[in-house]
Amino acid sequence: MIPRTPVPTGLAFVWDAVLMAPDAVSPVPDAVRPGALDDESRLWLERLRSDNPDRAEAHRALFELLHRGALREANRRRGSLPATVVAEIDDLARQAAGDALTAVLRKLGAYRGASRFTTWAYKFVIFEISSALRREAWRGRAITIDDGAWDRLADPVPVDPHAQTEIRELRDAIERSVGTDLTALQREVFVSIAILGVPVDVVAERHGSNRGAIYKVLHDSRRKLRASLDAAGWRAEGPRATS
Repeated sequence: MIPRTPVPTGLAFVWDAVLMAPDAVSPVPDAVRPGALDDESRLWLERLRSDNPDRAEAHRALFELLHRGALREANRRRGSLPATVVAEIDDLARQAAGDALTAVLRKLGAYRGASRFTTWAYKFVIFEISSALRREAWRGRAITIDDGAWDRLADPVPVDPHAQTEIRELRDAIERSVGTDLTALQREVFVSIAILGVPVDVVAERHGSNRGAIYKVLHDSRRKLRASLDAAGWRAEGPRATS
């Protein structure tokens, strides 16, 4: 029997974030309402109702609110963005606000009042502007993995020599499995998204595909890698052992 080797602490986060991460991240539905809506939230809902004559004005007000939120988030990240993206911040913020407004109106029935309405709505615009900034930052860039990419998977926190050896062995096992167990498409999608952090939209666009299809490839890749590492004797403790 192959001995079972626990995942080293220095690479435990890789097991969770790279191999066990959900394949899609988006704003979650609001939790069940613990009590009555606050007055401001109730007013927003009333104004946004489809039968309210003031609905168009409410849409404009919510768009402006979301636009300001998108601009704040984009400007907060300005220092890490390429100059070409910084030059488009306002346009990207307006587009993100429009997409967030559409999403909020579509999911209005999911709001249950666990947080203020504006707090709930902000989740959508933060998701949209974050996705847009990542997408634009990668536009036109070559998707290539450099020699140090696999080394950067390891937690930089100092560990003892024995743990360092285990970390290196697990990192090598992951890299080997990616190279031998995945198809060319699965390998390219997994490395692009899980290792390099390329947005799914960018990967889908370059493959002439869509988000759903790319997420399916990513999910299948992670499943293969977990099975390969398990067969090689690596195991994660606690919640990491679930699939």
